[in-house]
Amino acid sequence: MSDSSPLPPVRLHTEAELARDALSTPLLSRAARLARWAGPDTRVDAGGGLVDEQLPAAVEALGLSGDDAAADASEAWRVAVDAGLVEVVDEDEGTVTAGADLALLTGGSPQDVLAVWLSAVETVLADASVPDLDGLVDEEGEVDLSALDWDPAGEAEFLDGVLGNLYLLTAGEDAPGAPVPLPALAASVIVPSDMGEPTNDVLEQVSDAMMRLDDQFRMLEPVGFVAYQPVDEALMADADEEPAAPVDDTDVSRYGMVRLTPLGLYGMRARLMEAGYAAPAVGDLADKGADALLDGTAEFPPGAAQAETEQWLQRRESLAAARELLAAARGSDAGAPLRRLRCQQALSLVGASAEPALREVLDDAELGGLARVWLTEHGAADVPAPSEVMVYWLTIDTVAAQLSAEGNSEELRALVEGLARQHGGFFDAVWRVDHPATADVLEAMGRLHPDKKVAKEARKAAFKARSQQGG
Repeated sequence: MSDSSPLPPVRLHTEAELARDALSTPLLSRAARLARWAGPDTRVDAGGGLVDEQLPAAVEALGLSGDDAAADASEAWRVAVDAGLVEVVDEDEGTVTAGADLALLTGGSPQDVLAVWLSAVETVLADASVPDLDGLVDEEGEVDLSALDWDPAGEAEFLDGVLGNLYLLTAGEDAPGAPVPLPALAASVIVPSDMGEPTNDVLEQVSDAMMRLDDQFRMLEPVGFVAYQPVDEALMADADEEPAAPVDDTDVSRYGMVRLTPLGLYGMRARLMEAGYAAPAVGDLADKGADALLDGTAEFPPGAAQAETEQWLQRRESLAAARELLAAARGSDAGAPLRRLRCQQALSLVGASAEPALREVLDDAELGGLARVWLTEHGAADVPAPSEVMVYWLTIDTVAAQLSAEGNSEELRALVEGLARQHGGFFDAVWRVDHPATADVLEAMGRLHPDKKVAKEARKAAFKARSQQGG
């Protein structure tokens, strides 16, 4: 995924809702409790971590128990320091005080709270890129780094790639927010896109990646970044061991399921934008002009385009909005047909009070056709019939817009077949249409129509149109 790749628009919860979610995450709430618990007698080591002697008291303050209690308390303290909830006063003495950002959790704006949460996320992501060191401790209690095959930059890049793919899957309209099977997610960054059947070596890499991701997603869940169903422990048991209960080998969820939470979607978008990606969110264009709305939603999927347009319209009076949309839809550039299509879709959401704006453009060569369509659909009286020239111009404009929006889709193929079938002598007349996209549209019709005879007629008409345009 390059920084120029268009990313799909995401639908975010409000910042107030996200801030409440952030404050209720286990890790940030523990970090805040430890920051308030710390006092004059609290001591930290050279790295800012709690000294071992004070970990039991921190565990007790958090009400933790179990084998992971000390590790969880230590992680919460590290987040408190990194997120500015605790400040080291004297490194030599190891003394601390409440950090300036601690007050933001109760007295700051939602943006302030989310900024603190994002700092916590960065700490966890950094920790998640560090391998398990337990098996590398030698007899003297020191970590044997020579036995560690670890590329810090590569590991961070791998996790970023996985989270980027998870973002794309979460933002999609087909199944927004649906959990993603861990094997599919791991394969998305391991298996080459042009590989048919994965080799055994590649499959082994996918399996190894799943195990790494299982550990990493377990770490990211307490900070509220993901919702994660871990890999079934029975899958990692020895082959000779009998399972404790019958298992369903076809149940893909046993191999782990993960999704970005609404908070994680917000956080991932923030990280992508910081890395230089264009990562739109529905609502970004609500305070922009109609030109920005029509251009900005040009590549949006239908659901997101409608949601963005609805938010834009909510801020405007219907008649003024219609006039602004129509003015922005004019033009003869390559993007103009799609702008007019988006304009027509936006106007379908506007009430009858917009009728005067549509009547004002009835004689406009570029807008008169769509104005007639709108007026007719809204039951307006005295709508003048379009001329044959206008009908053909609107046809070319509509197909050009569909080509820009969908490419060679099945819907467009059906539209092309219908046009050729319903209009006798269609190609004899349409090549004369004075529209910048006439030749391109006719070439596309020749490419898309399944009937060889009709396709040949379309190509001949395209040649005439291009000759007429001087091309």
